Amino acid sequence: MTPTPQSLRVPVAEPGTGSVRIGEPVSRIDGRAKVTGEARYAAEHSAEGLVHGVVVNSTIAKGRIVRIDASRALMVDGVLDVLTHERRPEARSLGIFYKDMTSPGGSPFKPLHDAQIRYSGQPVALVLAESFEAARHAARLIEVDCIAEPHQTGLLDHTDRARKPSRLKAGYSPPPEEKGDANAAFDAAPVKIASDYYSGVEHHNPMEMFATTVIRGEDGHFTVYDKTQSSQNSRWYLSRVFGLPKRKLTVRNPYVGGAFGAALRPQYQLFLAMMAALHLKRSVRVVLTRQQMFTFGHRPETLQRVQLAAERDGTLRSIRHTAIAETSRFEDYVEVVVNWSGQLYRCDNIQLDYKVVPLDQYSPIDMRAPGAAHGVHALEVAMDELAHKLRMDPLALRLHNYAERNPMDDMPYSTKELRACYEQGAQRFGWTHRAPLPRATREGNEWVGWGMATGTWDALQMFARARAVLKPDGHLVVSSAATDIGTGTYTVMAMIAASAMGLPLEKVRFELGDSTLPVAPIQGGSSHVTTVGSAVQGACDKLKRRLFRLARGMTGSPFARAKLSDVEFADGTIRLANAPSTAVALEAVLAANGDRPVEDKYLLLPSVLKQRKYVRATHSAVFCEVKVDEDLGTVRVTRVVSAIAAGRIMSAKTARSQVTGAVVWGISQALHEETHSDSRLGRFMNHSFAEYHVAVNADIHDIDVIFVQEDDRVVSELGAKGVGEIGIVGVAAAVSNAIFHATGKRLRSTPMTPEKVMR
Repeated sequence: MTPTPQSLRVPVAEPGTGSVRIGEPVSRIDGRAKVTGEARYAAEHSAEGLVHGVVVNSTIAKGRIVRIDASRALMVDGVLDVLTHERRPEARSLGIFYKDMTSPGGSPFKPLHDAQIRYSGQPVALVLAESFEAARHAARLIEVDCIAEPHQTGLLDHTDRARKPSRLKAGYSPPPEEKGDANAAFDAAPVKIASDYYSGVEHHNPMEMFATTVIRGEDGHFTVYDKTQSSQNSRWYLSRVFGLPKRKLTVRNPYVGGAFGAALRPQYQLFLAMMAALHLKRSVRVVLTRQQMFTFGHRPETLQRVQLAAERDGTLRSIRHTAIAETSRFEDYVEVVVNWSGQLYRCDNIQLDYKVVPLDQYSPIDMRAPGAAHGVHALEVAMDELAHKLRMDPLALRLHNYAERNPMDDMPYSTKELRACYEQGAQRFGWTHRAPLPRATREGNEWVGWGMATGTWDALQMFARARAVLKPDGHLVVSSAATDIGTGTYTVMAMIAASAMGLPLEKVRFELGDSTLPVAPIQGGSSHVTTVGSAVQGACDKLKRRLFRLARGMTGSPFARAKLSDVEFADGTIRLANAPSTAVALEAVLAANGDRPVEDKYLLLPSVLKQRKYVRATHSAVFCEVKVDEDLGTVRVTRVVSAIAAGRIMSAKTARSQVTGAVVWGISQALHEETHSDSRLGRFMNHSFAEYHVAVNADIHDIDVIFVQEDDRVVSELGAKGVGEIGIVGVAAAVSNAIFHATGKRLRSTPMTPEKVMR
């Protein structure tokens, strides 16, 4: 069945928006569709005769299935079938076919593959019925008998099994070799601190649950609507697992209701929905429940130790940072946790180490600023501890050890405006009025404290293609298989194209979220603007050259003797830059071309030879005020100033929204979020919003975002870097440091819940 036109409608700016400049605060062009319900998500696409699937999950953490009795479920009116490892259509068995574009080393999980139970919550059956209610009821009637085997969950009980991980994960860089002699320098230094930092498991919990709707066409073509951060990654996965040719499969994700790492990899509902559609030769939808959202990837439990040593004037002499994190038995999930400690501060002796412990749990998965959210947190709390021991202002300590070049290899930064972040953030916050010692300010029953921390994240660029088509009516359509998980991709890409072509924003449409569009990377790592945005710019530049050649060839053209550098594209025209009144409308150019659309494509490849000469990163300085009631253990984050250096900002409004949301998540990480596991059952226990706490409106107060001036043409021709991740890094550390300043109590584990504050 062909999807309805409404489900494919591409959002455009409101009429009358007009021309916009890069950097202006433009409202999201997809905002109206989202707030009115016009935007359709993965579980909201319909098809005639749609079958509903409900997943049955395991209740043990390790063992084998010995019996599945689906007889009662099959008797329920409307139930069509029950798929299990014993009854399912054929799929490839080799693990390599299940690897997606972001898989770590090891062999990916294969749903319904065999009788082996590898983690609690593993899918063991899929009930298929004519209605969701019938499928849900029947799923409760299935009996699964298992033989449990001893399991190991919980990182802290198994750190003795820590080992070096596989390096085979895109974006992972193992810790560099030791610089200098960190141990000897630590022993010789007059001032030193050594502390352990623990971070519990966190689950993403986006608003939209994971869902897949597979629509089978009359010609046997499958259109799959999936919650994913890459339609092409999901298509690639399905094609390899089920041996489906590219021409028979299209994956779409025009709207994604939040993800930030959770949807980087295909989750098991995608596999199950596709398998069911092939089995029944019908359209199928599978939607996970909120509880089932806790049965796959998460931010890994992590234990870190940071040791810092300094001279009495604050000069760092030794940095030692080690981390142990969890992974699954079947994959080596890895993150860059400790490397940041070799990038932020000037020091001659640096030692970094990272290991993993395989547990009987599902593989962790990237969550906003993976690795940095934990690793920088530990370093920044340690820096605050050192500052207190030195009786030195925390900001002054960081400025005293400011690194103008990368400490580990002496490479230059492409750009680094961290010093400006410190200066502007501190001025806006009023940091000079900070009391030097803890427990200095009290308001009623609350102690008031100020804390700060540094943030950093990679500035990445991948490869991508984009296509630009100018229609005879003067409207521009630009496309790439990008994704918008709520970050503003629709808006920013349209802005880049409109600015490049000199068109009103409402005349530009950016198409994304379709695997048949030109190739784009997975939306992750804060790289979409630098990558897809640069490809859009490149496609428009090529299109401009083509249009100029057409305009110059027109009868009586005013550009007959002009060069491309002599003209500009503005107000829907091509005009002489030094004589703007000499202009030709773009619609006239196309009319002279026989009213045929004019099209061009561009392949963006990173300038690797140029980029490899630099360390490319975003930076931030976070300043935070808390008010702590020690009797109740409550912490209120009453004020945050986040100063960001992230290259050239494309849209001030969407970028500020990104950072504001990241700060909210950082507060949530600091004070609320943790998934608790019962080691006896090997199961995450608080798998609902009733028990997994996240920050709500009452927890959030004043958040002030500053973008310092920065323009990085090494990272991207646009001058941009990316803002998705950097906003969360350092927030939890700033909160922790502010709590210490308020109370004199040092909290080294997250979340910092009331019982920890009251100790």
